[in-house]
Amino acid sequence: MIRLDRLCKAFAGSPVLRAVDLDVPQSCLYGLVGPGASGKSVLLKMIAGLMAPDGGRVLVDGRDVHRLSELELQSFRARFGMLFQNNALFDYLTVGENIAFPLRRLFDLGEEEIAARVADRLRAVSLPGFEGRLPAALSGGQKKRVGVARATVSRAEIVLYDEPAAGLDPVTSQRIFELLRDEQRATGATVIMVSSDLDRLLSVTDRVGMLYRGELLFDGTTAEARACGEPRVRQFIHGLTEGPL
Repeated sequence: MIRLDRLCKAFAGSPVLRAVDLDVPQSCLYGLVGPGASGKSVLLKMIAGLMAPDGGRVLVDGRDVHRLSELELQSFRARFGMLFQNNALFDYLTVGENIAFPLRRLFDLGEEEIAARVADRLRAVSLPGFEGRLPAALSGGQKKRVGVARATVSRAEIVLYDEPAAGLDPVTSQRIFELLRDEQRATGATVIMVSSDLDRLLSVTDRVGMLYRGELLFDGTTAEARACGEPRVRQFIHGLTEGPL
């Protein structure tokens, strides 16, 4: 469903992605891992059409994302949900208004339908009745769950999560990952999830890719990632101290 073909990106002459080839099957929960500054968030933004590559292609169902017209790109983005690393909630909007934002921006829906979808998403993330609260009144875990609700309210067939449990305590992190797994299983969406919380990420993924200095060092099933003998992959996955990555 999603194919990256020799994807390249550089900033100020420094390569961030180096000819990355990757296939993410339909309805797969794919985990993307790697050391800091290895290009994970940049790759997500390119898949969503938010950042253009310097070379290579992003193909979704065979269509080159970065050759779409502005009108085609608007329709294309309606297929996506995305949870940003910092949640990106609007402080001046209520929880309900935050979750409804992509519905109002991308679709022509009546207010009753929007309210019903928002209420459904809040129940799904165990925050029923939170529509009228402001983000400032929420805990970190609650903000993450509101972000998940917004990322999935449009019933997107592709969902991208960037560090969905960053800054959360272990118990809350586990709940977030279980929520994301259950949501993906229920909808059949194709999900790509970037996370530094390897233990919890690997407990929910179907496949895993590891970026290292802008190159895709590994791509395979979660079981294959755990058993991989490549020294840098093994060191990162298992937290070994054999030397610096």
